Amino acid sequence: MSGVSSEDKLSNTIIESNSESKPPSSEKTNITSPKDFGFLPVPKRLRYDPDNPFHFGMFLNILFGVTSTFSVANLYWCQPILIELSSSFDVSYNEISKLPTLIQAGYATGLLFISPLGDLVRRRQLLLILIIVSASLTIGLSLTPNLPAFQILSFLVGVSSVTPQVLLPLTADLAPPSRRATAMSIVFSGLLFGILIARVFSGLIAQFADWRITYYMAIGIQWVLVLVLFWNVPDYPPKNAGKDAHGEDGKLGYGKIMWTMVKFSVTEPVLIQGCLCNMGSAAAFSSFWVTLTFLLGGEPYNYSTLIIGLFGLIGMVGVALAPLVGRFIDFLIPWQASLVACIGLLLFQIVQVVGNGLNIAAVIIATVGLDVFRQMLETSLAISIFSIAPHARARLNAIYILSLFIGQVLGSSAGTKVFLTYGWRATAVMTLGFTLWALIILLMRGPECERYTWFGFGSGLRGIRDIVCGVQDLHRSTGSSKAQLEKSVNEKSDAGGQRDIGEGETEKE
Repeated sequence: MSGVSSEDKLSNTIIESNSESKPPSSEKTNITSPKDFGFLPVPKRLRYDPDNPFHFGMFLNILFGVTSTFSVANLYWCQPILIELSSSFDVSYNEISKLPTLIQAGYATGLLFISPLGDLVRRRQLLLILIIVSASLTIGLSLTPNLPAFQILSFLVGVSSVTPQVLLPLTADLAPPSRRATAMSIVFSGLLFGILIARVFSGLIAQFADWRITYYMAIGIQWVLVLVLFWNVPDYPPKNAGKDAHGEDGKLGYGKIMWTMVKFSVTEPVLIQGCLCNMGSAAAFSSFWVTLTFLLGGEPYNYSTLIIGLFGLIGMVGVALAPLVGRFIDFLIPWQASLVACIGLLLFQIVQVVGNGLNIAAVIIATVGLDVFRQMLETSLAISIFSIAPHARARLNAIYILSLFIGQVLGSSAGTKVFLTYGWRATAVMTLGFTLWALIILLMRGPECERYTWFGFGSGLRGIRDIVCGVQDLHRSTGSSKAQLEKSVNEKSDAGGQRDIGEGETEKE
């Protein structure tokens, strides 16, 4: 994260691409099993070959996004059908209303204890296992007539639905650095699509048929994903097997994986800054969507439940812009993109404070803008955090997404309380305050800082200035011939090269 010149940035990208596309020396031999689960042969074209890296194309990127969509949907199938579930199990609304919280608790458990395994085991096999387990548990959800059994199975489905949090670090590892933000934006958009699609599909099915059909559909989709992923996800060795870049024993156990997560969460300024920014942004976003129902259902709009539900489809406009958002981030250093996102969020929050309650156009504009810039901030912060230690991206991602959970809980509870007590305008001001918090945290530590520097700007405000001229400089720099650029890169590498910050350092310590 530095405000370096565009040519240096492009040169560093090539160095990074070369260093990340080639495995560590300890991985030069094929240490992965040619079989999944010990008996199922991995398709030959997907087997790990250090001399012929697997190409991460758009098809695989979209497949990861679709997998994220229908994995995260497991958390939301039940929400539109709580009334039907209450009637089917013959329990009160109060008792059945605990179900969504139970599923989210399961997801948080899986996020904390299962997703970090992406830094320890073969991720192809981990992905397949998670979806198979989730699909099998969903069979129980579709059949059981017993509420306690349904609750236990729902919790376990939440635990096993952390597939997107395995896919995000894997996407960062496989995608070329020049389009990493674009690739990650597509996976992030899959998460948001999952929330919307689950609510729409589940509600429509329950309106015209038995609620159990929702889960029959979920079972079929997940087993189809298992087959498609089996034939398309490349096999790679465990990330921390063998020797690290310093020649030390890099093999980790589960206990050390968990310990390093604790260590990262208190010693890495970039991670802590990103998590605090994410908490503020997630709180604002969650508060907005939770209280939007109250706003649209009351004066002056008085919309029906159907229209309010369909209003969520407007959010898909922002989600659909994910590739463009990611491509914009690819042209900037992550901190610059985060700054643009925070400023954009502030502007649309101001539109919400001034315009909500006056004209529905203001609500629509605010909804689209908040979706777009929230996604930009989430992706750019993830890019910054993943650069800390490429060998530990699964652990870093687990910490980062946990901060999102905390922000969502804070925003939902605070937003509801403030709305019911003081009204929608006070709630809009509060969400503006959450976004200001994110911006202040971001400005406390700017670009070009040393890894363990907690406050300040490495080169004053040069990074902010580069936002204006960076894209133009990059465009001009790409006019240089590839040979000249590679020559420049080689000269820099011969002069000392670049060290992959964090590579093996935590394990070494």
